[in-house]
Amino acid sequence: MALLPEVKKNYGALKNYINGEWVEADADKYNDVVNPATNEVIAKVPMTSKKQIDEAVSAANEAWEAWRETPPVTRARVLFKMKEILEQNYENIARIMTQEQGKAIDEARGEARRTIENVECATSVTTLMMGYNLEDGAASGIDEDAVISPLGTFAAICPFNFPAMIAFWFWPYAVATGNTYIVKPSRQVPITMNYIFELIDQAGFPPGVVNMVNGSHELADALMEHPGIKGISFVGSTPIAKYVYENSSKYGKRVQTQGGAKNSLVVMEDAVMDKTVANMLASFYGCTGQRCLAGANLVPVGKKAYDIVVPKFIEGAKKIRVGYGLDENTNMGPVVSQAAKKKILGYIQKGIDEGAKLVLDGRGIKVPGYENGAFIGPTIFEDVAPDMTIAKEEIFGPVVSIIERDSFDDAIDLIHQSPFGNAASIYTQNGRWARDFRYRVQAGNIGINIGIVAAMAYFPFGGYKDSFFGTLHGQGKDAINFFTDRKVVITRWL
Repeated sequence: MALLPEVKKNYGALKNYINGEWVEADADKYNDVVNPATNEVIAKVPMTSKKQIDEAVSAANEAWEAWRETPPVTRARVLFKMKEILEQNYENIARIMTQEQGKAIDEARGEARRTIENVECATSVTTLMMGYNLEDGAASGIDEDAVISPLGTFAAICPFNFPAMIAFWFWPYAVATGNTYIVKPSRQVPITMNYIFELIDQAGFPPGVVNMVNGSHELADALMEHPGIKGISFVGSTPIAKYVYENSSKYGKRVQTQGGAKNSLVVMEDAVMDKTVANMLASFYGCTGQRCLAGANLVPVGKKAYDIVVPKFIEGAKKIRVGYGLDENTNMGPVVSQAAKKKILGYIQKGIDEGAKLVLDGRGIKVPGYENGAFIGPTIFEDVAPDMTIAKEEIFGPVVSIIERDSFDDAIDLIHQSPFGNAASIYTQNGRWARDFRYRVQAGNIGINIGIVAAMAYFPFGGYKDSFFGTLHGQGKDAINFFTDRKVVITRWL
């Protein structure tokens, strides 16, 4: 057993980071932060008052003018320093993530790497933020320029499933372009961001440029409503994403909200089955199914594909090692909490009640030494009809529904029946099928022989339909455009 040491056993009462300083939270209540593998309390997170949000916004707004006037190349140098510090603390970031969120250590390391890549991408601001111009654009002697400018203070409301990476889809691009920022971590997994802000404190950002405030949904509402905030970024479930979009828009803010998913992985009969199965297992069971890019519905097209891929997939799922994520032999950790476990178990029972065939049952799994953990083993249903609850609703756990379709067109129709449009994948060696799939499927992230369609930092993270509300996504050029606007300057010298 290769059990890695925890960075700390207990992190105590967490603080907020405002105006370049660690400050005691103005809070009447502290929530427990629980290690989902051990069910032990490892920190206390404050439910900060709205009054302290005023302090954070005030600090960010006061810092904005000077930060905006800082040359982009100088802002980029601070991000280069930030990248260096993150690299030096890469392993600690991953282990803290595993300790508070539950994901296997290799998955946490992958998240830490994607976190750092977003900082790397944001250092390209001197190129990404360039405007454009046209001499004699309006008439002879009249030139036109489009100047890209920052807007002020922005904020991110972050989810539990990626304690580090999600905030980094947003804030490095915001501060690189000359804005200031406030991060609100998930109250379920605040320790990772708390640790990262200790590193941010070393990077050399001026006070007030980057801030962090812990709290509940009431704090999130305060950010949405605050007149000193120019825009909100959010990732979470679709009902909350829609609420954040509508509520923030009501106050005239820019908004980008990433919602839920029900991703289908389509397998054609010509797929390279052994590689396909290995790739799909990572998609369905990586991060214990707690990511919006996870596979949910396995869709074999035709009996030949079904007869080959389904037995192989079931056998592969049986071999997945479930355990504490800090054990390097673990393939799949616990879900994030006992409440999440209860909800997922409810979906499994719903599938049974509606007539689906439970061929691999992950309920009742016991991990030696971690009997109190929030563990669910890989779970698979066959004979799932498209109108069943488990085929339609986001479960956000290690539960797979197998839905056979007769034809390629039937598989696409199944995808389009869903209100979600986050991701969809096809496994095939047929170029025509692959091209039609990417052309026709209404989803923001498309995989061709790839089950986890995770865009690199220099591409946006897509989303259609009820999986995204807004116009500009996180990461890459979309992020640059979200955090800036264009001034059109028309000049004539007399």
